[in-house]
Amino acid sequence: MTRQFWIRHGATKGNLEKRYIGRTDESLCEEGIAALKKKSMPPADVVFVSPMRRCIETAKILYPDRAQIVIQDFRECDFGDFEGKNYIQLKDDARYQAWIDSGGELAFPNGESPKEFRERCLRAYHKARRMIEEDARVAFVVHGGTIMSVLSALCSPQKGYYDFQIENGGGYSVSESGGKMTKVERL
Repeated sequence: MTRQFWIRHGATKGNLEKRYIGRTDESLCEEGIAALKKKSMPPADVVFVSPMRRCIETAKILYPDRAQIVIQDFRECDFGDFEGKNYIQLKDDARYQAWIDSGGELAFPNGESPKEFRERCLRAYHKARRMIEEDARVAFVVHGGTIMSVLSALCSPQKGYYDFQIENGGGYSVSESGGKMTKVERL
């Protein structure tokens, strides 16, 4: 059984402005760095990260003595034409309203579909899982969408994608055995 810690990266300027930040490679903002420095996360033997700066920087703050293993497919969703915009900028866009009306299931215009994104995150998790020893304590410093994708697919009992939303710098502690995740608790 492994103990896993799924941690969302610290806040960026785009996060504070409630923007869709996926493929934009933002660094943490001063507020995000300060908030992370106040946190204490459980120790980890292995630290996996998304290739995005905000995740790498978060892992350096939370796990400064651990090497990071970058998994490319842990990156955030490609929000296409919505990238870098917030609700105020998108509210009059018919494509955005259609996406909202779909419950977030439509593909982002010129971006990734939620289905493709979730499948990519699961493939990335299974790739990482093959590198983990059975009794390891593992931190995944990734994006909110990545966390929601993996946990909603593998947790028992199963919950919905949006049930695993988490604030910047927050996370979940999970026990994993035999491909199932149980004992999900907020960090």
